[in-house]
Formats: sequence, C-alpha cells, structure tokens
Amino acid sequence: MDHGEQHITVIDENGDEQLCEVITTFHSDQFNKAYVLYSPIAQSEEEGEVIVHASSFIPNGEGEDGELQPIETEEEWNMLEEVLYALDSEEE
Repeated sequence: MDHGEQHITVIDENGDEQLCEVITTFHSDQFNKAYVLYSPIAQSEEEGEVIVHASSFIPNGEGEDGELQPIETEEEWNMLEEVLYALDSEEE
C-alpha cells in the first residue's frame, strides 16, 4: 500500500477483491502504527452514507505496499473515530 495511492484493492473474507478509495493515511505516535481509512467504491448504504473501513498497516522497506492489519484494541477504534469525525467536520 503506497501512502500516495488514491485507490487500494482489498481482499474480503470471501477472497473477493474490492476496489476501495483511500480517504486518508496517517501515522499514530500513540500506537506507533500507520493507519488507512478507506471506502469500497462499489458499496453504498441505502441511506446514501459512505461506508468507511479502517486498518493498520506496516509499510515495507520502501515505505509502500504495506499489508493491511486488523484494528486490535478499543483504544485504537476510539482514536480512529476521532480522526474520522475531524475529517468529516473539515468537509462541512
């Protein structure tokens, strides 16, 4: 996963590939991890809300093409919700 990419391909639990739009990537000093917030391009909710997924990732030696990892703790989820809320507030 490249920090500058606008799209990533994610493999879901069924082994299917999904093209996703990258909302933002950032590094958290608190958890010493890089994170990506992304939204499946083909997926939408009936209410018209954007579905947002979050993962941590560890960039490879060149700083790109990292492998997505699941969010592990409630503290990480809380931090990610704050980041998403801040991004949403900026857009309004």
